[in-house]
Amino acid sequence: MSSRFQMKWVIDDRNTEVLLREFLKKNEISRTALTDIKFKGGLLLVNDEEVNVRYRLQNRDVVTVIFPPENPSEGVKGEDIPLTILYEDEFILVVNKPAGMNTIPSREHPAGSLANSLVGYYQRIGLQATSHIVTRLDRDTSGIVLIAKHRHVHHLFSMMQQSGQVKRTYEAIAGGSIVADSGTIEEPIGRKVDSIIEREVRSDGQSACTHYRVIERYPGFTYIELELETGRTHQIRVHLSFMGHPLLGDDLYGGVTTLIRRQALHCKKIEFIHPFLREIMIFTAPLPQEMRKIVEADPF
Repeated sequence: MSSRFQMKWVIDDRNTEVLLREFLKKNEISRTALTDIKFKGGLLLVNDEEVNVRYRLQNRDVVTVIFPPENPSEGVKGEDIPLTILYEDEFILVVNKPAGMNTIPSREHPAGSLANSLVGYYQRIGLQATSHIVTRLDRDTSGIVLIAKHRHVHHLFSMMQQSGQVKRTYEAIAGGSIVADSGTIEEPIGRKVDSIIEREVRSDGQSACTHYRVIERYPGFTYIELELETGRTHQIRVHLSFMGHPLLGDDLYGGVTTLIRRQALHCKKIEFIHPFLREIMIFTAPLPQEMRKIVEADPF
């Protein structure tokens, strides 16, 4: 697998006489990426000849953008930690993250993260890249995580996320009996004044919108499905706690910990259009055992 990510186009009549700079802008190559290409070892080629962004394109020109090689962040060392890979191609990885694993290293957990595992995996397969995690999950939330294999791919997904084109579906177990079969929680979320970790609903917070649907009700808790319109830190956990139905196991936000020792939250599905293949991609991950055994009890 090449350590130098590249993209290629054949110019048609619609782009004849267009400046290369404008063509690349239309194809979502950012100004930052062009600066990196110019100064950090990348190349802009037309018909295998190096050019600059002022080149005026001609019909049937072959444009190749070769991005600079990427080096792993100094603070993220590669580790031999198994990955549960649901899908992989030259652009992306989709993995199923277990509960208890950080997405990225933290002060409390400097090793053992998904990012450490990715860097170790890339080293083993000969891919010179750092970890570009598109969809993060809390340490004790399990489920699907989408990863870009290159900075530019991450850039494309970031724009897709801003326009709501990366959709995630969660399953959760909330305390108490949620009366409505479905609903929307639309409350702003901000950092709690006396905490660097905890969030809360507050009038000066960022807008946040969570949709939920009841799957089943049980004595003392409710099994639900959720979809997010925004991706604020701890959004599901904060919104459900605000409703008076904190997640089981979520002691940070008032959840009961007798049935499970981590928040009962799992990202079960992700859906997006592949930025290069242009195909709809849907991936699912089954409910983990510690959550499944709770909801396999007989509902009332």
